[in-house]
Amino acid sequence: MKAEERRGEILSLIGNVDNPVSAGVLAGRFAVSRQVIVQDIAILRANGYDITATNRGYVLNVKAAAVRVFKCRHTFEEIVEEGEIIIGAGGKIEDIFVNHRLYGRISARLDLSTRTHVEELYRSLKSGASKPLMSVTDGYHYHTVSADSEETLAEIERKLRDRGFLIEI
Repeated sequence: MKAEERRGEILSLIGNVDNPVSAGVLAGRFAVSRQVIVQDIAILRANGYDITATNRGYVLNVKAAAVRVFKCRHTFEEIVEEGEIIIGAGGKIEDIFVNHRLYGRISARLDLSTRTHVEELYRSLKSGASKPLMSVTDGYHYHTVSADSEETLAEIERKLRDRGFLIEI
C-alpha cells in the first residue's frame, strides 16, 4: 500500500469511529511501525486535517458536512464508476437504500470514502456471496452522500447527471 493511500485509510478510520484510535492499532492494521503512523499524522496535519492526539489515540475533528440524497440507476458493472465519480469529486457515500414495493425501505450503511473502499465492495459483490441491494429494484437505488460543502454536492450531482446515473426525484 502506498503512503498516500495509507494516509487516506487512516483518515477514514479515525474519522468513522466514536473512540480515539491508537498509533499501535493503526500500525498493526497497516503493517508499519508506530513511528510511520506518527509521521503520517504529522503530514496529514500539515495538509490541513484537524487531528487531535489524546492519551488513548487519534481523533479526526470533522467539520459539519453538507448531505444530499441522490437517486441513481446503473448496471452492476458500473458500481465502481459511480463510486469513483462521487469520491473523486470529494464526497463520501454514507449508505445505500432502496424502496421495495413490498418490504418498504431497505438500507445498508456503506461509509465509502476512498476508491479502495469502492473496489473492495465491488470485489466482494462480484464474488457472488451476496447480491447488490440495487438488484431488487432493477438497478434503482439511493445514496446518502456527505461532502464539505453544498458546492461539492452540486458538482457530484452534475457529474452523476452527465454520466446518466442520476434519476431526477
